[in-house]
Amino acid sequence: MAATVRRQRPGRLACWAVIAVLVADLLALSDTLAVMSVDLGSESMKVAIVKPGVPMEIVLNKESRRKTPVTVTLKENERFFGDSAAGMAIKNPKATLRYFQHLLGKQADNPHVALYRARFPEHELSFDPQRQTVHFQISPQMQFSPEEVLGMVLNYSRSLAEDFAEQPIKDAVITVPAFFNQAERRAVLQAARMAGLKVLQLINDNTATALSYGVFRRKDINTTAQNIMFYDMGSGSTVCTIVTYQTVKTKEAGMQPQLQIRGVGFDRTLGGLEMELRLREHLAGLFNEQRKGQRAKDVRENPRAMAKLLREANRLKTVLSANADHMAQIEGLMDDVDFKAKVTRVEFEDLCADLFERVPGPIQQALQSAEMSLDEIEQVILVGGATRVPKVQEVLLKAVGKEELGKNINADEAAAMGAVYQAAALSKAFKVKPFVVRDAVVYPILVEFTREVEEPEGVRSLKHNKRVLFSRMGPYPQRKVITFNRYSHDFNFHINYGDLGFLGPEDLRVFGSQNLTTVKLKGVGESFKKYPDYESKGIKAHFNLDESGVLSLDRVESVFETLVEDSPEEESTLTKLGNTISSLFGGGTTPDAKENGTDTVQEEEESPAEGSKDEPGEQVELKEEGEAPVEDTAQPPPPEPKGDTAPEGEKAPEEENGDKAEAQKPSEKGEAGPESIPPAPEEEKKQKPARKQRMVEEIGVELVVLDLLDLPEDELARSVQKLQDLTLRDLKKQEREKAANSLEAFIFETQDKLYQPEYQEVSTEEQREEISGKLSATSTWLEDEGFGATTVMLKEKLAELKKLCQGLFFRVEERKKWPERLSALDNLLNHSSMFLKGARLIPEMDQIFTEVEMTTLEKVINETWAWKNATLAEQAKLPATEKPVLLSKDIEAKMMALDREVQYLLNKAKFAKPRPRPKDKNGTRAEPPLNASASDQGEKVIPPAGQTEDAKPISEPEKVETRPEPVDNEPLELGGPGAEPEQKEQPTGPTGQKRPLKNDEL
Repeated sequence: MAATVRRQRPGRLACWAVIAVLVADLLALSDTLAVMSVDLGSESMKVAIVKPGVPMEIVLNKESRRKTPVTVTLKENERFFGDSAAGMAIKNPKATLRYFQHLLGKQADNPHVALYRARFPEHELSFDPQRQTVHFQISPQMQFSPEEVLGMVLNYSRSLAEDFAEQPIKDAVITVPAFFNQAERRAVLQAARMAGLKVLQLINDNTATALSYGVFRRKDINTTAQNIMFYDMGSGSTVCTIVTYQTVKTKEAGMQPQLQIRGVGFDRTLGGLEMELRLREHLAGLFNEQRKGQRAKDVRENPRAMAKLLREANRLKTVLSANADHMAQIEGLMDDVDFKAKVTRVEFEDLCADLFERVPGPIQQALQSAEMSLDEIEQVILVGGATRVPKVQEVLLKAVGKEELGKNINADEAAAMGAVYQAAALSKAFKVKPFVVRDAVVYPILVEFTREVEEPEGVRSLKHNKRVLFSRMGPYPQRKVITFNRYSHDFNFHINYGDLGFLGPEDLRVFGSQNLTTVKLKGVGESFKKYPDYESKGIKAHFNLDESGVLSLDRVESVFETLVEDSPEEESTLTKLGNTISSLFGGGTTPDAKENGTDTVQEEEESPAEGSKDEPGEQVELKEEGEAPVEDTAQPPPPEPKGDTAPEGEKAPEEENGDKAEAQKPSEKGEAGPESIPPAPEEEKKQKPARKQRMVEEIGVELVVLDLLDLPEDELARSVQKLQDLTLRDLKKQEREKAANSLEAFIFETQDKLYQPEYQEVSTEEQREEISGKLSATSTWLEDEGFGATTVMLKEKLAELKKLCQGLFFRVEERKKWPERLSALDNLLNHSSMFLKGARLIPEMDQIFTEVEMTTLEKVINETWAWKNATLAEQAKLPATEKPVLLSKDIEAKMMALDREVQYLLNKAKFAKPRPRPKDKNGTRAEPPLNASASDQGEKVIPPAGQTEDAKPISEPEKVETRPEPVDNEPLELGGPGAEPEQKEQPTGPTGQKRPLKNDEL
């Protein structure tokens, strides 16, 4: 690999870089303006959009409901989603897939896979030997992975959002449970790629809920920290979150509200689904007892009957939340036998007693991870549909010790609204009020490596080292760099999860592999051979935990440095300009942080190792690279690092222009201040300061994934194509159904119209019989052969019928339009005639219209009257069954021509200026005041009392300013178009002699 010399701050290219970023932003904005969010729950999903003019709106599905079931029915020739698929669960339970998110990122031996088989035995799960996962085997020819099924649901959610927004949408924010690990998050991202969605962020559903709560209560957040607990019990799991709200000072927007996730606790299987399954089992037992002795089969062996019981259990759970008892009843549950049984709330609570005992568990986990007590929690807010169960609220109230539980948030839509707010903030098409989000890492991640060390006795042994990369409850997103200082040859290191002691034994089994990746480095030894004279700064591995909580290894580099003697050269004008622009646009120390996003925190100290005591020279440097903290602190900035001990990621300004920085330092300690005496220019030229030259060699990386293999690119491409083919098939099917429905509707509507009086009036008996016979023949063809007809054939049949009926429909439509059009034409003719008559009555002195204009208007009026009378007379002679000569489009054309002439004259009158008044007998004219407008010049000026109109103003000699008199003693006039108002005549004094003009008299 070729070595590259890197400068941290390319000043000359800063201007072009800014232009490139702006162009890229404009191109991104041109793609789409609307963004969406998908709150992906276990049982149902909520979709929200933001587009210009529609701020944060929940999308309605085709049934006009705000909540859509996460259910897919896969048949040989068609698919069903949402409520349609939920209805198909009774008819075809094997092909209807629900709660498949529980299988994401799970290998075949995971306890959750076995639990899914026990809950839904009607589904056949096949084994994938390549990834060690499972597939849904719908038929011998149809099998789908959980990621593909989720991709179908995400694609369906996008179609709902696009129909609601009436424009294409590609950008989305998707919610995931906070307890999802790396494999599960990558599986969701792959499903989104299959659906063609650009994921702006995978946001934890608890974080989205907290964001929604804070956005709508922005005014209540201040500098005092408020600790709020959100208890979210949904259908499949329960999550408890402790969030701290307060305002912080940001560099870009000043004081802004912030939410910080302080603690998280969860239970993966505690939710409404488990309660419904308990009720279903209870109802199945009651039904079997009712049929005991009849040698009937067990109802549990009938998938359709069990699907009916599960639906009734869901309804029963909802009703028992508000009633003490309820009657469960199902018609034709099995073998045409009806089922009816009474269930009380007490029985329901007894069935779920062990589940209610697990309700306080997530609260304790959240408090332990946040290192807080219940006394510090100000409020507990309920989220999720299962929190509506009275017993859950009773146990919660007792566990938290509060007077009441907070119910001031929409338990179903809060996460979707928070996610769509984050989508608008991340999108470049919208500007939202900043809200700083600091999410927390639930599972710690560390780096492990083995190295040979020499014992005091001279014996060499292997030493195992661990370094925590991302600690538990630490903020993200963030980037970190780990530096290996003692390696000069190829080596391996491992990325694993850290201490998971907070998980129970069963949770650890569900969690899966605790080893993430083995990293094999190649080319380390070659890089040292390439730069033997350079000082090694270690092997630096750059890690990134992005906004979605997904860990990635960006790159690994071998860094070398040396001191190079160089004479100081004066910077060119372009270089200075580039450096100035770079500093103005943040090209220096820190890039601009996002206004609304997870804050990136920078730790100045090295992260200590867990359970290792390395010698000072053997320590692996763990640094965090990237951005400075958004949150402003009152502490003074740390002293600048000196010499070679400075970490690379924190020394960008000095390293970017090393020669310039060294030239500016009079001493090694940097003690020069404002009072220091700068050296003479001659001395600077003699010193020839040394600068650091850094060489960076890219190291080859081979990743061995240990937790769950991602889909290879070729298989991912095949999955994308498979889903696109299914979508195209569905669209073709919908188009054919639409064509068939249109044809059938046209036949029925036209047959009905043939017997209506308005249609019979304009048609003969022969015409109606011809149309009726053609309609009947097409209807018979549609019933006999229509099921096998293609979309093109259906459209051709419809076009043929429309052509046959075109004349009949045209005559009826024209007759319907005649009264309204003729009335409007009469009104316009009358008003135009009155306007013309009034225009001719204007006195000649004030006339603003020319004779040609009035004559033209009169001609148009007369021609319109004549056309109308002649056309009406001709139309009266024609029979109603013939094509009319009086057409509505001709009436509209005549009205437009007449209206155009009238509007021309009206506009002329609106902007016309009155003509100037003639002079009086004394040769003078009444002049307007100097500040009067042109339209006011015709107004008469009333002189003060006791003064005649011919009185002249009294002169003021002390303010007289001599001016040249007009030629030939004529009054001063400024004429011509666009000239200023006329000047007053030169006044005369009491003796009749002219006096000089004053400034205020001109």
